[in-house]
Amino acid sequence: MSNTKTNSNGLSLKNRIAYAGTDAAGNLLYCTLTSFINFYHTDVFGLSIGTAAIIALFVRILNTATVPLWGLAIDKTRSVYGKSRPWFARLAIPFGVFMCLTFFTPHLSGNSRVAYAAFTYLTASILYTGISTPITAILPNLSNESYERTKLNSFRMIGGNIGYFVTATFTLTLVSVLGRGNRQQGFSLTVLLYTAISVCMFFYAFRNTREVNAKTAKSLPIRDSFKALRSNWPWVIVVLGSAFYWLGNSTRTSSLIYYSRYYLENENYVSILNALVLTQMIGVAAIPFLARRLSKTCIMILGFFIAAVGQISLGIAGRNFTVIVIAWVITSIGTGIAVSMPFAMLSDTVDYGEYKNGVRASGFLTAVGSAVGLQVGTGLGDFVPLKLMQHFGYVANQKQSATALAAMKTGFSYLPAAFFIIGAVIMIFYYRFEKNESVVLEELANRREKITDTDNRHRNTVHKNRLVQEV
Repeated sequence: MSNTKTNSNGLSLKNRIAYAGTDAAGNLLYCTLTSFINFYHTDVFGLSIGTAAIIALFVRILNTATVPLWGLAIDKTRSVYGKSRPWFARLAIPFGVFMCLTFFTPHLSGNSRVAYAAFTYLTASILYTGISTPITAILPNLSNESYERTKLNSFRMIGGNIGYFVTATFTLTLVSVLGRGNRQQGFSLTVLLYTAISVCMFFYAFRNTREVNAKTAKSLPIRDSFKALRSNWPWVIVVLGSAFYWLGNSTRTSSLIYYSRYYLENENYVSILNALVLTQMIGVAAIPFLARRLSKTCIMILGFFIAAVGQISLGIAGRNFTVIVIAWVITSIGTGIAVSMPFAMLSDTVDYGEYKNGVRASGFLTAVGSAVGLQVGTGLGDFVPLKLMQHFGYVANQKQSATALAAMKTGFSYLPAAFFIIGAVIMIFYYRFEKNESVVLEELANRREKITDTDNRHRNTVHKNRLVQEV
């Protein structure tokens, strides 16, 4: 264990940085996928926009279906390293390999080209779900204190923002420099570079995170994992709210490159605006301070509201880039708050599932909850703007019609605002469950104390019986 100064829970700064590194590594690759895959498929790989839209939706539907399997795999894992931690080492290299293949352009044509694009994109997405699942699932087992989990989650979000900042800011520049005018080669080499960095960070996280009671963790039966979902309404609310966050965020980020290239007529704006997404960390860093005064429900609703105001401002800004920058920063601060809260709240729904059903399925509930919201939201967020542009006449690498430009503007600004507002309305219903969290935790503590007392009495009885038999 590190000699770094630790807190009362035995968590060192090194442990926290390692946990932050998991999301940095994941976002370095996955945000490259979500931000550029549509553009890569339509304007580089050569697929039609309709085909790219169908692939995007197809991949998300199938990937979402695998989500429970990853959660179950974690809950059934028995290892001296814990339940979640081993998966960082197991999946880092396969995930990196398929990310490289996704952005590699083979000499194929027709249906073979479409099949290759769909298969590599699907496999990379499934493997990301597999390696991102333990990032969330490990959180309830890093600490038993709700406030400490919130702080750990803030570390994770900062790491994730750094990973996103790198890929969002430098990807197109690296594609240009490494490709020397050949975008196919540029994307391949850029993703290869990101992969090398990401794999190293996942193995660093594997070495420097630890789970509480890893050696005594028991394998949870599949039936019990699903039992933890029964009447777990706070879990349902968080998942729905998260889905609308990702729907809004993915719609705007996947539209950005089209909006900059064709509407603003300056592709360099993509890197500038993506670099400003780092201002999300203002929102993330504010969460521990907001948590001292506001409920988690209010904090997430506040994030949604700020993001919606920023998105509406983007629509009003037109082609005034100064106003666009200001509105983009406002949205980013709001999304920094809104994206962070579901992960901490899902940890609390694990407690509620144990309170309601007697089953603590931390891997299943957090994995399925975070991944379903992410996959459904980003899947529709990729599909909707592409179909919108297709319907209004988008043609790759050509001057766009007025209707196609209007569709890009809607997908970039007003549509995400509507999704954020819906997410805020959904989260209002979480508040009544949050008010009872102290009751839930107290009841669980009493149950565990009774179980411990019963176990101790049983061991004492067994020991006395053995002594009598020996006499």
